[in-house]
Amino acid sequence: MRALLILLACAALAGAANPARADGERAGRFDYYVLSLSWSPTWCALEGEARNSPQCDRALGWVLHGLWPQYERGYPSYCDTSVRAPSRAETAAMADIMGTPGLAWYQWKKHGSCAGLPAEAYFALARRAYGAVKRPEVLRRLEDPVTLPAQVIEEAFLKANPGLEPDMLTITCQAGRIQEARLCLSKDLDPVPCGSDVVKDCSLKDALLDPIR
Repeated sequence: MRALLILLACAALAGAANPARADGERAGRFDYYVLSLSWSPTWCALEGEARNSPQCDRALGWVLHGLWPQYERGYPSYCDTSVRAPSRAETAAMADIMGTPGLAWYQWKKHGSCAGLPAEAYFALARRAYGAVKRPEVLRRLEDPVTLPAQVIEEAFLKANPGLEPDMLTITCQAGRIQEARLCLSKDLDPVPCGSDVVKDCSLKDALLDPIR
């Protein structure tokens, strides 16, 4: 019995640590969006250059990783939808802000299919959300790699976007680097507080931030 209780406790802790994901949910049933912006130099350093991604041949800063339907806890993915998949032209048209058509296609399959919108409308909404966020201009002026507290990046976004509050965005890190800025938005794209499983800021005091090349 004691061993069983220990196993159950471990399972509960694992569930708390990992956001719940539901595959194959019905499209259109979610609470809010997470707008995920990826710092392109980080992705290229960790993954993109090894893949010879054309994204890494461009001088990109914050690119659109995705617009993700989200529950108050957890998120739907690969939803059951009757709308047609995006065409190659539609995914290619997103490469200017997403880096590659391949990312646009993958994001549609995993997340866009859950929005309850036609692909064209979903990509238009994602573009509008991306365009409404002011990316801190000072980061584009970096000439050399710097290490800094992740909190500095959050403060830069808050300063550039007066409508945001600290509980409406989070900064993530990967492999000791600044990775993403994630902003929580209503279905009408107004800033809203993030769920408890989203608003978990990177706590690094010396996160690496590579400059745009």
